[in-house]
Amino acid sequence: MALRGARTISVLTVGTVTTLMAALTPVTAFAAGDPLQQYALQKLRWERCDTGGPATFECAKVKVPLDYSDPGGRKIDLAISRVKASGAKERHGVLLMNPGGPGVPGLTMPVEMEPLLPAEVRERFDLVGFDPRGVGQSAPISCGLTADEQAVQHPYTARTFAKDVALARTVADKCWAKAGDMLPHLTTRNTARDMDVVRAALGEKKISYFGYSYGTYLGAVYTQMFPRRSDRFVLDSALDPTLAWRGTFRGWSAGAELAFTRWTEWAAARNATYGLGPTPATVRKTYWDLIARADRTPVPTNGGALSGGAIRSQYGAFVGVKTVTPWIVALKASATGGPPAPATPTASAVTAASAEPAVPGSAPVRSADAEAFGADVPADNQSAVTWAAFCGDTRSWPRNPEQYRRDVIRDRAKYPLAGDLGATIQPCAFWKSAAREPATVVSNDVNALIVQNQWDPQATLAMAQGMRRALHGARMVTVAGGEGHGVVVAGPSCADAGVTRYLTTGRLPVKDLTCGGQ
Repeated sequence: MALRGARTISVLTVGTVTTLMAALTPVTAFAAGDPLQQYALQKLRWERCDTGGPATFECAKVKVPLDYSDPGGRKIDLAISRVKASGAKERHGVLLMNPGGPGVPGLTMPVEMEPLLPAEVRERFDLVGFDPRGVGQSAPISCGLTADEQAVQHPYTARTFAKDVALARTVADKCWAKAGDMLPHLTTRNTARDMDVVRAALGEKKISYFGYSYGTYLGAVYTQMFPRRSDRFVLDSALDPTLAWRGTFRGWSAGAELAFTRWTEWAAARNATYGLGPTPATVRKTYWDLIARADRTPVPTNGGALSGGAIRSQYGAFVGVKTVTPWIVALKASATGGPPAPATPTASAVTAASAEPAVPGSAPVRSADAEAFGADVPADNQSAVTWAAFCGDTRSWPRNPEQYRRDVIRDRAKYPLAGDLGATIQPCAFWKSAAREPATVVSNDVNALIVQNQWDPQATLAMAQGMRRALHGARMVTVAGGEGHGVVVAGPSCADAGVTRYLTTGRLPVKDLTCGGQ
């Protein structure tokens, strides 16, 4: 349901308008009489998260309104966690964290990130994690999707497009039938509002923040909505807010072509080792010959036979030249009678891209809420929340299936490797309700530090540069030659010193920087 237009609002009472606008615009303070004050005043009950985990790892529940336009209505519980700062005198505040997704639980993130952060950061911040609304232990939703229905990238053929359209419609219909009361409220803007309630409930005037992948978009939306509450924001592997969200899907294709071209050059220079061709052009031909053969006769692997489209769906792996190349060699051998190849590339640097090519950002530090805390989390919870956010954040998804067909054909011609995979029809084409609010336009002067690998398959360098343009007060550190999705979350890199300096002192580099490869 879209927000009411000016003509309809004019007949509302002054009190109703005041309440509505207080809930739907950035709140400058939870003052007396503010409908959100009740949430700021709630008392948190901290308990040990898991008897088998660290005693320092505490969990609590924070109540938030399901619908911020009706703060006195239905409430849901957010699961939050913390590891307190190690230094009482040095403590600066809280570092709220999000591991991406959307739909990835973040409750265990404090204990997962703690060993990745230096002592001088840990002594200054309470590390605070949370399961976003609808996720994990925070009122989790389900669409009742099968494994096949959770796959969102499909190679285009004229023969199978009608099936892809039907699948997208089915996912949308199942989501609205099973979770229609929650779906309109599972948006990035509402999650940002939840973050501000958490801030207030923790008694903090400002929050610092670490966000990874989709979490960078969430952090940027928070800075736009609550600029005066934003302290030190680190955005690891950033997405361009102007692309949310159909543009993000299509943007992966452009990045894939750049990585593929780089790979052909790398493999050609090592033809004596891999035998894929002595020039980039011959390496390219070898690959496309493999794809054509696999489309005729799927290639045997230890995880089942792969068609050419299935092999192409691993396009994110091309950022890791040293690990994708042996996989292509093994596929080529298997296609001509050799032993079955591995089903996927095995490099840790491209695990996220290989395992989840259609979701912009599940963290290498994977939260395990269900196992750790015994929560009954639906198997399709992440997929359900992913579509709730992607479809509910913006009104820009085309509604006509033929528009997707035209886009697929156009993008496939321009980006042969993955153009059809990125432009294919999605459930948002059939979402029952348009976004209640327009997509957030991010354009502000809040300080933030963006850290980015040059070769990232999901948050591409071009996307991170788009985030940098939107955050005028930010600085960006690019890891030249860095491969894979994630910088801080992936372990030591040349960007670490800048991140530590910023979090401990608040000082950004005087200009954008590029540091040596990993």
